[in-house]
Amino acid sequence: MAKQLLNVTKIFQKLTINARRPVISPLLKWEDQTTNNAAVITTNSTRNTNYFKKLPADKLWKGITSVSNAGKKRGRGKTISKRNIKDLNKGQVIGVGKANMVWPGLSAPIIRGKELVQQQKLPEDPDREQKLIEMRNAMGISKRLKLSPIERGWTGSKMPGRSIGPPDPVGDETFDDFDTRVLELKVVWNMKGSFGRTRRNAAIVVTGNKNGLAGFAMGRAQEPGNALRKAKNRAAQKLVHIKLFKNHTVCHHFYTQFGATKIFVWQKPEGHGLKCHRAIKTICEVIGIKDLYAKVEGSTNVNHVMKAFFLGLSRQKSPQEMAEDQGLHLVELCEESYKFPNVIASPSVCKKESETKRDESFDYDQYCFGGKVVLKKKPLPPFYSRYDSYLKYLAKFDKKKNQREVKMNMLTEHGEIRSFLTDKYPECRQYYRPKKEVEEEET
Repeated sequence: MAKQLLNVTKIFQKLTINARRPVISPLLKWEDQTTNNAAVITTNSTRNTNYFKKLPADKLWKGITSVSNAGKKRGRGKTISKRNIKDLNKGQVIGVGKANMVWPGLSAPIIRGKELVQQQKLPEDPDREQKLIEMRNAMGISKRLKLSPIERGWTGSKMPGRSIGPPDPVGDETFDDFDTRVLELKVVWNMKGSFGRTRRNAAIVVTGNKNGLAGFAMGRAQEPGNALRKAKNRAAQKLVHIKLFKNHTVCHHFYTQFGATKIFVWQKPEGHGLKCHRAIKTICEVIGIKDLYAKVEGSTNVNHVMKAFFLGLSRQKSPQEMAEDQGLHLVELCEESYKFPNVIASPSVCKKESETKRDESFDYDQYCFGGKVVLKKKPLPPFYSRYDSYLKYLAKFDKKKNQREVKMNMLTEHGEIRSFLTDKYPECRQYYRPKKEVEEEET
């Protein structure tokens, strides 16, 4: 028997396929005993290899659901989106289908305990098809990330403006009192000869303890989370001390510039709040500045705004340094003290009047801004100022201009509405009868 099988395999090995001339196998020949004619069974050649059998399933799925960079440039793949792509394999298990059969070794173990599991049919699940349809309908629908109002950043659920917690501890040093805020998170592309065009994430963060200690840094990585973590830990290694005035505002007005970004910063009293660019506001919250007004001119690039503001904060002068620099007394005049002069700092050697220059300016704002003048745009006139009816209105109410303000000043200064003829003609003094007298006369 073994020799016969060996002969059969040798015969199969000698077979060849020829499309023009069919090959007749000795196994396919037999002699018809009744007619003595040779009957022959011929074979047709078939090719069972195609595109779908050469590539695995993941490659085929990627070819259907993705477009190459060259194809994107030519406008291909516009209809391909996550909403249209539905993976039909999700929710299905091998061996489990409509019939709900038990297949030992596939959908069930072969041996359960000491007994062999037999192939059997279970009752059908009527909700199976409905669950699959609901799962496929839910594919491609992404739910928006819901955040509490306190955790939100500048624009909803995006990272800029959001807090990512304190930096990681370094040895025994911890940063429990620190808070880190994201200023920018963007995707950058880098072109290399070996790897081609690679995609990375760049993050800019600022960290501080809300008590005059802060730092900023940038981090890059393939994933956004890694970029934020790198930037956060680098910022903790680049901390600088910033001078504060009474722990609520900057020491004085200042002008700062970085690149094409120019910033004018004003010192403000308590209760004013932060009225400035959103990046400057986030930096102030981390540093501990509560009252400030800042105006940005030129470029509003977040990176340049951050660097310009930190430059201005690091170049602040104390009141004593300002007095020594100018050789003059630094005097404070504020509304709270009814503009009573309060000497804040005095120089060791005061400048004499003969030593002052003729064109020297003693303006505090001009000294703080370094001679720079803030651009104040002229407000645009309202649209109705061009109408003839508005000119008639101005001519009609010209005589009544400022009457309400004049009445209020008279009431506050004299206690009554009066003129220069009131003392000469006291009977013409304005008098309002009380309501009680009017009611008594009527009754």
